[in-house]
Amino acid sequence: MNSLSNDFLDGVSRETVDKLQVFVDCLEKWSAKINLIGPSTKKDVWTRHIADSLQLASLVELPKRWIDLGSGAGFPGLIIAILMAERGDGWVHLVESNQKKASFLRAALLETGGRGEVHAVRIEDFAKNDIETDIVSARALASLDMLFEYSAPWLSQSARGLFHKGRDYRAEIDKARDRWQFDLVLHRSAIEADSVILDVKSLARNY
Repeated sequence: MNSLSNDFLDGVSRETVDKLQVFVDCLEKWSAKINLIGPSTKKDVWTRHIADSLQLASLVELPKRWIDLGSGAGFPGLIIAILMAERGDGWVHLVESNQKKASFLRAALLETGGRGEVHAVRIEDFAKNDIETDIVSARALASLDMLFEYSAPWLSQSARGLFHKGRDYRAEIDKARDRWQFDLVLHRSAIEADSVILDVKSLARNY
């Protein structure tokens, strides 16, 4: 851990920090077998991935009903599930169609006691379950326009979207406005200077 990640652990119990370390150990073990995170970020897991995920907890009042799309290595969804365990409430649906990554997510949930479950299906198929949620998140999954396509079943209702985006976020927003109407709040990332978290509500298609 470094000083930046420690800043994001302020207010997090020692028990939860220990569970986050269990997650990191699990991630390292599974990364030897399957590709979960970029090799260049492995030495910065606490900053580049965990602290980046923990940012979302400062934007919402946990616990919540949560859907994390394309969960991959567990960012941000599994980190949120670990935080929810501290509160003893809330639930995260981790949607990941890659079977190997889904197996990792199940193992990590079991080892950390995170409050969530894994759905090893395509997002389009998961949406057919009509699961209600308060928050939809995604990180490094798709363009904003495609994220809206994936998350429309929930964001067109009362749910709120929290999407990590990099330096090209303005172009993605402009492109998305060609097909969608939405309310947007932009939160600057505390981890990456050129990155943001897009906070989206009231999604509707342009007709």
